[in-house]
Amino acid sequence: MASIADDEFEELLRNFKRESIHLETRDAYGTAVELPHMAKWAAGEPDDLEWLQGWCSTLKKHVKAGKRIRRARIVSEPLSEYQRWSYAIAHPMVDAGEDIRWVPRRGVSSIAMPGNDFYLFDDQLVVFLIYAGNGLAVDKVASSDPHDIQLCRSAFEAVWKFSVPHRDYQPV
Repeated sequence: MASIADDEFEELLRNFKRESIHLETRDAYGTAVELPHMAKWAAGEPDDLEWLQGWCSTLKKHVKAGKRIRRARIVSEPLSEYQRWSYAIAHPMVDAGEDIRWVPRRGVSSIAMPGNDFYLFDDQLVVFLIYAGNGLAVDKVASSDPHDIQLCRSAFEAVWKFSVPHRDYQPV
């Protein structure tokens, strides 16, 4: 496994061929892009979500090209503040074609999963997302090892069976 740079990761997000799956397992994250917007939300200030439009445009292009984008969020209930905010801003991404689903943590206790969040691109490359305890991203590590790919695919599909589509999920 080898670390990859942010620009390499962005390239993977833009140029996969048929499918991108993303498993999120943490109750809180903290990215430089997100934190200021989450702070506005927490303060009750409006956010036009303009900062999400680039990603939404990319999603629309993928969908138009027949590609599939799925994200499963394993969450503790009641939701953390981060996940309540994440729920509140997900609608534009769902409208753009990303299939975002919510999975209550209590329902996936018996599923074997990798130790880190990940993206799996076209069943060819997995990128594990490494976070510090405070939710800040520390590293991205890529692997094309067939065992890693199989573990991530099987974990994702097992979690997906228990998932609730964003439009149907009722935050607790």
